[in-house]
Amino acid sequence: MKTFYSEDHRLHHANAELNDGQLVPVFEKPSRADMVLARVEAVNLGPVLPPEAFGIAPLKRVHAGEYIDFLAGAWAEWAALGRTNDMLPLAWPPRRVQARCPKDIDGKLGYYSFDAGAPLTATSWQAIYAGSQVALSAQAAVAAGDRAAFALCRPPGHHAGIDYMGGYCYVNNAAVVAQAFLDGGMRKVVVLDVDYHHGNGTQDIFYQRPDVLFLSIHGDPQTEYPCYTGYADERGEGAGLGYNHNYPLPVGSDWSVWSQALQDALRVAAGCGAEAVVVSLGVDTFADDPISQFKLRSDDYLRMGEMIAALGLPTVFVMEGGYAVEEIGINAVNTLLGFEQQA
Repeated sequence: MKTFYSEDHRLHHANAELNDGQLVPVFEKPSRADMVLARVEAVNLGPVLPPEAFGIAPLKRVHAGEYIDFLAGAWAEWAALGRTNDMLPLAWPPRRVQARCPKDIDGKLGYYSFDAGAPLTATSWQAIYAGSQVALSAQAAVAAGDRAAFALCRPPGHHAGIDYMGGYCYVNNAAVVAQAFLDGGMRKVVVLDVDYHHGNGTQDIFYQRPDVLFLSIHGDPQTEYPCYTGYADERGEGAGLGYNHNYPLPVGSDWSVWSQALQDALRVAAGCGAEAVVVSLGVDTFADDPISQFKLRSDDYLRMGEMIAALGLPTVFVMEGGYAVEEIGINAVNTLLGFEQQA
């Protein structure tokens, strides 16, 4: 299996995030990708390739153009005020106000975000953009005939919605990949999100569309981040009704519980007539992950990969969360190895 990767991910390395009421060192840091890459190479998964250049247009196929332009130019506005510290929002628009984007950079930061967990630095945009090209390169390989490919993206993407960032995410790489398959002629694509946290951004992007079936297995939003989405009764709207399936699970869920949700999600996927699968590969479902509360073990990821492979569809794996740095590489690559053994 080909792995696509860019060293430019290192250009995004924020100092702090707001967590538990205080600024703490960020959990989402370059060592995450380092550990995954080291494991890819240690097991000889396949060639590690740099991304091709696809430009910014594919990003604007799933995100609002003005939002992408904001990401690309935000630091210049920030620095023009003499600020050198990381960018974090000051205020958010409350409910029941007209959607208006201010001209002020602090107002823009709040307008284009939903939390204080997505800091921007002087070189974040370069890393964000490179990650999107990594994802598009993996998609292109699969569209050209590869059975599967791995997009080792960083920063992750599944919390990024049509016009907002949050949860360490800025561009929704999985959504970009799904749209690229559709733009290439496919009629329907599945996005399967196995991250511990609900893929609220992906749901937002495709919620009213019947050409993407979104399936997410995650911690119950009554007690887990991102707090406001991911309930089982969120089934899509309009033409997209029935194409959104959430599987919220309780704290402490282990493989015996989690795998039942995956089995049902794959049953739904198998019956929808999809031509490709995009996997938002978060491995923060691991028992020792510092910010999550499921109980999967490293061997479980092998079985996860085997079950996904049984769909028999072209598949792109896109790296999302996972913060137990010592094990993140083992667990992510185990999923890929399980897939390869079954495929």
